[in-house]
Amino acid sequence: MDTLVWILVGGMIMSAIAMIGAVTVFMRRSTLERILLPLVSLAAATLMGGAFFHMLPQGLESMSALPATVWLMAGFSSFLLLEQLLHWHHSHRRQLRSNAEQDKQPVTYLILLGDAIHNLIGGLAIASTFLIDARAGISAWIAAVAHEIPQELGDFGVLVHGGWSRRRALLWNLISALTFPLGALIAYFLSRQFDVAWLMMFGAGNFLYIAASDLIPEIKQQAGLRDVAVHFCFFGAGLLLMLALTQVL
Repeated sequence: MDTLVWILVGGMIMSAIAMIGAVTVFMRRSTLERILLPLVSLAAATLMGGAFFHMLPQGLESMSALPATVWLMAGFSSFLLLEQLLHWHHSHRRQLRSNAEQDKQPVTYLILLGDAIHNLIGGLAIASTFLIDARAGISAWIAAVAHEIPQELGDFGVLVHGGWSRRRALLWNLISALTFPLGALIAYFLSRQFDVAWLMMFGAGNFLYIAASDLIPEIKQQAGLRDVAVHFCFFGAGLLLMLALTQVL
């Protein structure tokens, strides 16, 4: 199959995952809460495994060590800056509004904006990884899918809680997810003129930031011994899955 077709199909499947939030309509809140954090543990591990086991080794084969690590840290730092700016804007708007109900809608728009930017960068990074090495690209895509499922479940809940109808929340979740194939297409056409290895390292930095800053702190909040064991098992399973893919692909 042509590389462009692979990239487009992978991008559209990733966008379709945005619709998974609809399943929360049929779930009890207790059920959703019970499955969400194990999925977050799995997502954290697959993102870290994708970065360390696949993207970093391939990047270091394509670039010398110093430029590769500079782009890695640029990717990590860019998501730190983006998150800080979004939190600042949210806090600033909250201070200007005395009515808590009025604050819900701006928060939902910020979530969609953050998702759209995140998906655009993800599309750039994963497509560029695929263009350099198809096996590493498939692994990065699997890691992104594992991250996207719990994120979309959570985002859908926030949008509905923020006053959106379920239909509207699903529609705009899908629209924000379409920036993923857009980013993938941009990477594809850039690769015809430039070396895109730096995009892969940049994406690896994004993966590491999301896992270390956003996901792992969530699973560390659970103090019960059973929760600790379950979450660690899912984390270990995610790492083993990404490690196994280095032998299979």
